[in-house]
Amino acid sequence: MVDDSIYSLGLDEIDIKPSFRSTQIYNWLYKKYVDNFDDMKNIPKEQIVQLKKIYSLDTIKLSNIEKSSDGTIKYLFTLKDGNTIEAVLLLMSEKKIDKKDGYIKKSEQYTFCISSQVGCKIGCSFCLTAKSGFKRDLTAGEMVAQVVYLKKLNNIDQNRSVNIVYMGMGEPLDNYNNLVKTIKIISSKDGLDLNTRRQTISTSGVTNKIKQLIEDDLGVQLAISLHAVNDKLRDELIPLNKKHNISSILDIVKKFPVDKRKKILFEYLMIKDLNDDVASAKTLSKLLKGIDAKVNLIYFNPFDGTSYSRPSKISMIKFQEYLNSQKIICTIRQSKGLDISAACGQLRQKQI
Repeated sequence: MVDDSIYSLGLDEIDIKPSFRSTQIYNWLYKKYVDNFDDMKNIPKEQIVQLKKIYSLDTIKLSNIEKSSDGTIKYLFTLKDGNTIEAVLLLMSEKKIDKKDGYIKKSEQYTFCISSQVGCKIGCSFCLTAKSGFKRDLTAGEMVAQVVYLKKLNNIDQNRSVNIVYMGMGEPLDNYNNLVKTIKIISSKDGLDLNTRRQTISTSGVTNKIKQLIEDDLGVQLAISLHAVNDKLRDELIPLNKKHNISSILDIVKKFPVDKRKKILFEYLMIKDLNDDVASAKTLSKLLKGIDAKVNLIYFNPFDGTSYSRPSKISMIKFQEYLNSQKIICTIRQSKGLDISAACGQLRQKQI
């Protein structure tokens, strides 16, 4: 896939002289969210012509929007080659306004769930994305464009920070080079200026790429999709486990640099009568010994054709209470966007 998207370029890679023009172009792209070169009013016309010849701005095209009753919004984007991807905006907390004087006491908080591939090659048995198979990696431009579009479509001011989670369609570490480039572009001070501490890579546990992530020291957060406490079950849930098993993942994670205010997040998908018992919680607490960990319990989100079932609220709470009793921070993630198939494991490549 040839990436001629201007969204794929670092500030010093835009081939326009003098150099200050690159900063102006970045300002139009990432502060004002323009999607047409002609709208860049302080760029000379001859350079606009040059930009049009070299770069494209039609990296992705919005094809559909679905809104959930809980404020979650799912976006279907069509790529230039006709493939489609989905990205999700999660409303983490709503705006709070002082009833007396009308001032905003607290602004909305958003998390963007960004796709990194068309489909996914990991083949997790609980995930709908895998059912469509793997088509290709997304380019850096296609990933950056998702963030820009979500900010623009929701009128999120340039100075407002959002959280970015690379856990949409695909395994982000399988698209490592483009992922790193994306992180650097959207964290650029002249661009979207989204701090790397607000960016989380969610991975099924590609240990050699986690090692590379440690060496590159990007300052991002790490989330491990664990989902099982023994290799037999994890082999069934995540075939990649046969190559990158639980012990190898935990060994490399212990070396990951953790911000003092953060922890390594372990995502644990709860499936009824499979991994939702207190015995599993006890085993998990032993596995995480020596790791500055936080566990996020996730309800299995059903889809047509699956044999797995959603766990009860009681089993989720008992699991959580045991981990908390062992001094492990454990939260239960609410399944946002379930009514529009935007929850964890439900994103897929749609036909339009």
